[in-house]
Amino acid sequence: MSTSNASFKNKCVAQVNCIFCENLLCTRGMKAVLLADTEVELFSTDIPPNRTVDFVASCYSTDSCKCKLRDIACLKCGNVVGYHVVAPCKPCLLSCNNGHFWMFNSDAVSTLNRLDATGLNLLLWGDLPELEDSENEESESPSEEECIRWFTVPPPPCSSPKAMVCHGLASNHYQCLTFIHLWSRFIPSM
Repeated sequence: MSTSNASFKNKCVAQVNCIFCENLLCTRGMKAVLLADTEVELFSTDIPPNRTVDFVASCYSTDSCKCKLRDIACLKCGNVVGYHVVAPCKPCLLSCNNGHFWMFNSDAVSTLNRLDATGLNLLLWGDLPELEDSENEESESPSEEECIRWFTVPPPPCSSPKAMVCHGLASNHYQCLTFIHLWSRFIPSM
């Protein structure tokens, strides 16, 4: 596979959620473009999200390339959220790519950039442990400390009624609700 690690190391690591039911799909998402059509933006991950999605229907190929694809759906709500590249075609393998075979459609997911261990900077792909160092997706879930750090950084407030929890870290109301949901695990009165 033709990957240029240097070109992907400075990309932000994103948490990817199902837009239909807010289910957390993965914590190692990367904003990407479709190799066969660079106008199409999507998100990808390098670790199979086995506990959050499952295959639907059978394999298919598109007109733009001969990769064998299979749609994936959210296990919580059943909506199709992306696809898995079951067998990449030779042109795609030879293209500059990030080595990810799990793709999430931009219109089916919402994302939230993760913070590094300090809670002050965005987490970058170059700062993640190598894939073989990670047992599975669950080992990359944000720790309780990371979740708490998300709420102690004081950026400008958002318009949510619970803005004191979100602290404006979300770029939209849905993401703010995700913060509130995560934070409510630590504050029982919410």
